[in-house]
Amino acid sequence: MVVALIVICEVGFWVLLAAGLATRYLLKMPRTGAALLLCEPLLEVVLLVVTAMDLKNGAEPSARHGVAALYIGYTVGHGHRTVKWLDGHAAHRLAGAPRPVGPPRYGMARARHEGRVWLGTLVAAAVATALLWLAILYVDDAARTGSLESWMGAAWRTAGIHGLIALSYAIWPRKAPVDEASEPVGVRE
Repeated sequence: MVVALIVICEVGFWVLLAAGLATRYLLKMPRTGAALLLCEPLLEVVLLVVTAMDLKNGAEPSARHGVAALYIGYTVGHGHRTVKWLDGHAAHRLAGAPRPVGPPRYGMARARHEGRVWLGTLVAAAVATALLWLAILYVDDAARTGSLESWMGAAWRTAGIHGLIALSYAIWPRKAPVDEASEPVGVRE
């Protein structure tokens, strides 16, 4: 049941997102569209409640509970940025707004961008860990909660790998190609 609910929540996220953006830009009802977009966190609350009920009803803690915690953590850590990015592109395509500015491509500006994205992954790992820790306390049986502890490790390994990748942008910043260097516009020899 929890796995099906994770899939339903993911599909629901995209359906609410599409409905919110369509309402906002196609139907020209920005407040209603914003209200639909603000309903998205309710999906995670439903998933959290159902996961807790599943454990309370005696379900063996397993990968499905770990994945639910990671999904909720990801949504908390990266959901806002994802919605904001898609909102900017919808405004551009559907409402004639200027094209959203992409992330910097080179140098320390790119390193700072990657660092901010990594902070979202840290938040995701912290939220997932807190939820898994609460589930372990809730079950209160060390023999049954080993799989939940392993998911905490997975969350922090992911954050560590992502941190190393983000750090690599600061240690070895990508340089702009010579033809894109800051040559004044219109000046040629």
